[in-house]
Amino acid sequence: MTDPVASPRIAVILPCYNEEAAIGATVAGFRAALPDATIYVYDNNSRDRTVEIARAAGAIVRTERMQGKGHVVRRMLADVEADIYVMADGDATYDAAAAPHMVALMLADTLDMVVGARASEVQAAYRRGHRLGNALLTGILARLFGRSFSDILSGYRVFSRRFAKSFPVLSQGFEIETEISVHALELRMPVGEVVTAYGARPEGSASKLSTYRDGWRILKTIAMLFRIERPILFFGGAGGLLAAVAVLLSIPLIVTYAETGLVPRLPTALLSTGLVILAFLSLFCGLILDTVVRGRREVRRLAYLALPAPGHPGQAGS
Repeated sequence: MTDPVASPRIAVILPCYNEEAAIGATVAGFRAALPDATIYVYDNNSRDRTVEIARAAGAIVRTERMQGKGHVVRRMLADVEADIYVMADGDATYDAAAAPHMVALMLADTLDMVVGARASEVQAAYRRGHRLGNALLTGILARLFGRSFSDILSGYRVFSRRFAKSFPVLSQGFEIETEISVHALELRMPVGEVVTAYGARPEGSASKLSTYRDGWRILKTIAMLFRIERPILFFGGAGGLLAAVAVLLSIPLIVTYAETGLVPRLPTALLSTGLVILAFLSLFCGLILDTVVRGRREVRRLAYLALPAPGHPGQAGS
């Protein structure tokens, strides 16, 4: 029987949508880099020859009918059984040759995720708008959650089994990479980064990412995750803002009352009082939700710890 520590099961998982021009080269690249890995292509309702070409290249092809990368990633992580998961896009832009180094780093340092941070030498490969948006979102994530990655939107990642099976995917589209990053940061998982080459798409392959639409969805995802994971800061900040507005509105009233003993602007006084009440309600909501979040985080942490670390003797082997 093969030693599972020396020979972990590796699965390459490739979400695809209309990638007939690139999927063959992508599968071939990962086959050469990881000859013992099982390669899965999950097709997301392609209208071209993606499925046919992927099968001809030797990949196991499966289908996810719900449209969106988040749905595909959810299905892949749920269905595929492996010790290590190598996820990349099927557009031949990521450097498959870097995969063995990323896997080796995971095993050597007992990490739960290794991110392939993109370094592009081709201007057309990584558009300026995407680069600026990535830097902005990375900075926002670091502000909200205390630490971050240099490339939170990279689709090239290596996961441990305990990451894959404890990650409750909620995203539908390209915001999935943000959710993956936040999951690792929230549970304080050991993670790493490897700088990898990032090339231009082959001729005939077109990007499905919209700079503004998907950027806005990613921003909304960060705001939602901040509200869910940091309720005291979110609702406390809202309460502080309401209280500050109430104080500003009440200053003239207090001055007038001190001078004349009268409150001439009753509607303003009622508005200030209402804002203070809302401020306290917002703060109490944050305190209550923080207790709920702590309990939910403990449950996720226990689910994560229920599985062995990469390279651990208890890890399932082939």
